[in-house]
Amino acid sequence: MFDGGMTMCFHTLNCPQILGNISKNRSRSRTKLNPCFAVKMYSILLQSDKSGNLSESKKISSSYSAQVKPQAQNSLLSQANTVGIIGGVSVLSTLIFLEKLVWWSSRNGEESVPFVVCSDPSIDGALASQASIHSSFDETAQNEANHEAIVRNLRHKRVFLEQSGASCIVMPCHISNAWHEQISEGCSLPFFHIGECVAKELKEAKLKPHGTGSNVRIGVLAATETIAAASYQDQLGNQGFEVVLPDKATMEHILIPAIESLNKRDTEGARNLLRIAIQVLLIRAVNVVILASDELQNILPREDPLLKKCMDPMDALARSTIKWAKTGKQGMQKNTC
Repeated sequence: MFDGGMTMCFHTLNCPQILGNISKNRSRSRTKLNPCFAVKMYSILLQSDKSGNLSESKKISSSYSAQVKPQAQNSLLSQANTVGIIGGVSVLSTLIFLEKLVWWSSRNGEESVPFVVCSDPSIDGALASQASIHSSFDETAQNEANHEAIVRNLRHKRVFLEQSGASCIVMPCHISNAWHEQISEGCSLPFFHIGECVAKELKEAKLKPHGTGSNVRIGVLAATETIAAASYQDQLGNQGFEVVLPDKATMEHILIPAIESLNKRDTEGARNLLRIAIQVLLIRAVNVVILASDELQNILPREDPLLKKCMDPMDALARSTIKWAKTGKQGMQKNTC
């Protein structure tokens, strides 16, 4: 996770949308790295109006302008492998994805992949309400019926990233990816779907089915099964996997109380309940359990043996993004992970 220096660096700038390009890491010790110097913050202020549309100030650093080729003056970044990132439910979840993108792409002393981030706190609440664990069935239906405004907002951000010089788009958000098809409508760039990235990695793992079933079974744990799980069900099904979701009793008496315990700072209680939820799915002969919720990440200690049976979808998205950026796939109209 980013240290306090990184968090304070972004907070002090007080900039809803952040443009970043990580320079080459010349130190092997990440604890000594000063993020405020590692991140090149170009003097471009990106703002959202009340309708969610984006506007850009005209303050562009002279050093950047001098480096951009004449034919690329209309975009913020000119690198052919620039990654455009639409922020998730929270700024923290976006930063965690950025940490993976930066460190994993530069772990061998290489330059980190260039990226431009559009992280808009004004939409965080709307996305969070879609994933509320306390929503009634009527409220959930209403949320699903009123998601058009969120989709329009996210589509505006996607267009902005395209115009900013991004060569591919990613959304490190379990909720947003449920509307991937609508948000990506009209997009000419590769637009990674987190569920597709997960499904492809699992397919390449050549898993063998447990028991007598003919299909490999994949469990999905999410704070709300109706929204977040939708990001994975279709994509996993397309690859021949059988998706297994927790039943109502497991959701109400185990998974939701686990998240509530975490919110009350009862870490041990949250860990025990999450272990039970994972075991319930493993008993149903699943090979892997996808932890499809930010709240479920980092509850269990890293040495917990159950984590060997679990998968963080953001890892798959980061790996697919880095692979695309490092292997010269730029310029493709569409892309699969």
